[in-house]
Amino acid sequence: MNFDSEAANWDSEKRVKRAKVIAEEISKALDEKKPCSAMEFGCGTGLISFNLYDGFDNIALVDTSQGMIDALNSKIKTQKIKNMVAYKLDINEEQKDLEKFDVIYTSMVLHHILDTERTLKSLYSLLKEDGCLCIVDLDEEDGSFHSNYENYDGHNGFNQQELGNMMKHIGFKEVSSKIIYRDIKEIDDKKIDYSLFLMKGIRE
Repeated sequence: MNFDSEAANWDSEKRVKRAKVIAEEISKALDEKKPCSAMEFGCGTGLISFNLYDGFDNIALVDTSQGMIDALNSKIKTQKIKNMVAYKLDINEEQKDLEKFDVIYTSMVLHHILDTERTLKSLYSLLKEDGCLCIVDLDEEDGSFHSNYENYDGHNGFNQQELGNMMKHIGFKEVSSKIIYRDIKEIDDKKIDYSLFLMKGIRE
């Protein structure tokens, strides 16, 4: 998938509505957290963070797509948001511009990344002690969800138990997950049921 070329039209009505629901679920998962520092990994155009920024002192938004970062910066400037800063960055290669965070959240990103374990280790390293990671992603499916992308080479969602075990192996504690969203995606007149889960873990 070429996220640079899709950035300009990324904020569809469906994605905006879904992001609001996801942000609400992330907020519930963090209900005991006081305002603090956060990072959104794989932020895209910032749809999740624009629903959450009032709850944090500051948010670093990280993505590898320059197109997405450009679209995000335009929105931050237009809406005059003071506590959100965007970074074009691959956290597996460099973290020099980033501090450590109380909270990291990511939505519909991890299934696009081939080396899941390496990325989870990078996210772990960016958390403060007792910091919280929230992952929202696609439940394991048969590949139908990305069937309209000819060159898609990511994961067909995740088995929650297997992903949770990977997080525990890396060092996360209190790992839990639950389905938070169900919907239908239409591709070539075919309706595809899918579900999203939220997995939460705490850095030791």
